[in-house]
Amino acid sequence: MSSELDKKRMAHILGGGKEKQDQQRKKGKLTAFERANAIFDAGTFVEIDPFVVHDCNEFGLENKKNLGDGVITGYGLIDGRLVYSFLHDFTVLGGSLGLAFASKVCKIMDLAMKQGTPIIGINDSGGARIQEGVRSLAGYAEIFHRNVQASGVIPQISVIAGPCAGGAVYSPAITDFIIMTKSAYMFITGPDVVREVTKEQVDFNALGGASIHNEKSGVAHFVAEDEQDCFTLLRKLLSFFPSNNLENPPCIESEDDPNRQDQELNSILPSSPQKPYDMHELIRKIVDNRDFLEVQRHWAKNIIIGLARLNGNPVGIVANNPQVLAGVLDIDSCDKAARFVRFCDCFNMPLIAFVDVPGFLPGTSQEWGGIIRHGAKLLYAFSEATVPKFSIIIRKAYGGAYCVLNSKHIGADYNFAWPNAEIAVMGHEAACNIIFKKEISESANPDKKRAKLGDDYRTKFSNPYVAASLGYIDDVIEPKQTRPRLISSLKSIYKKRVNRPHRKHGNIPV
Repeated sequence: MSSELDKKRMAHILGGGKEKQDQQRKKGKLTAFERANAIFDAGTFVEIDPFVVHDCNEFGLENKKNLGDGVITGYGLIDGRLVYSFLHDFTVLGGSLGLAFASKVCKIMDLAMKQGTPIIGINDSGGARIQEGVRSLAGYAEIFHRNVQASGVIPQISVIAGPCAGGAVYSPAITDFIIMTKSAYMFITGPDVVREVTKEQVDFNALGGASIHNEKSGVAHFVAEDEQDCFTLLRKLLSFFPSNNLENPPCIESEDDPNRQDQELNSILPSSPQKPYDMHELIRKIVDNRDFLEVQRHWAKNIIIGLARLNGNPVGIVANNPQVLAGVLDIDSCDKAARFVRFCDCFNMPLIAFVDVPGFLPGTSQEWGGIIRHGAKLLYAFSEATVPKFSIIIRKAYGGAYCVLNSKHIGADYNFAWPNAEIAVMGHEAACNIIFKKEISESANPDKKRAKLGDDYRTKFSNPYVAASLGYIDDVIEPKQTRPRLISSLKSIYKKRVNRPHRKHGNIPV
């Protein structure tokens, strides 16, 4: 009896057979079981449903019934924490999804929800199993429905380690983070259909490769060199999150002095307010051990989002990037930041905004593309968030962009400014050109007059002490004090609780 069991397990481990597994490895890809061993702590992965097979007896599938039906499902430990996972097996019918396959995935998602643990999906599939017809589509929809139910309850991470096409793309799209290997690709319709319908000549990578979705579409959040690099990144990403929305993020003992003051922050800003500087370096000087995991770093680069720790506590960071478009807000950057803010709020991660924003990007393409609607998403996200929220105004905070980026008026708990910060409807030079247009034009020396009026305007209206006098800025601080002040503030409000009126849900302007 045990010999039969051993025989079945061995057949299951071989998936679609040794030849197909060798083909998989030649493409630089691991098999499903090799991936499980690479992701989970050694010896901790436990498989569920290894003997499931499909029940389709049409189109020759009656002769292609592999144990497991093309997907490995189970649970294990990652750095000692329980995580559930499903892993596509491309060697079995190209990893195509049928009803039995989908039922296994749904079962593991249901278990993850019951236990309150993260779920990781390793995608490597040719898409729907055409031979099963509508049952395959029903299987996809059942998975999508569970993705939605799990959203904001448990962290969901998708790894794209091969093809992900057609309806298969929507499950990863709903999850919190997508990591793509460089050889992977995603698209709704493939190159052949595109050529037929639109006459465009495009290959797999140009249509939906990792670089496309990390740089152009913003669908993916990370790109990894290979699968090992991917799994290393996956472990680091998971280390910041709680297992579910009822827990706090895991705090670790920090080796970085919470009272550390970096003197170089006092001179990091250039003398001219028009010149850029490195916001990434500014962030690294403040967070624990200079360790900042940037998210979506290749897309919408005018805003920076990412994860770090302050005195061992995970935090989410949103920052303008003055090196790209002067750090203005546009359609893509608003979408990028809004979704990240909502993720952090779901999982009890405090939010910090480093603000240096001259406003929203002007132009017909932005207005016609709906910048009003997209900007409202970011406003909505920060306003809706109930986690501890902090803002540091580094240099510029102009117009509606000041309001949107975690201002006191939309619920930020602590707002600080550096001494050279400007908080105003617009920059002092532009304001003077409007307010004192006549005086400047009639002056014997318009440039000198404009400079004098600009200095007066900044003294009276746009310096941080004006906002501080109204209580909109809680304190004006030396740049070097930013780290200890943030850590102190976080300690003072870490157990923040907010009771909102009962409602089904809000109506974010998607």
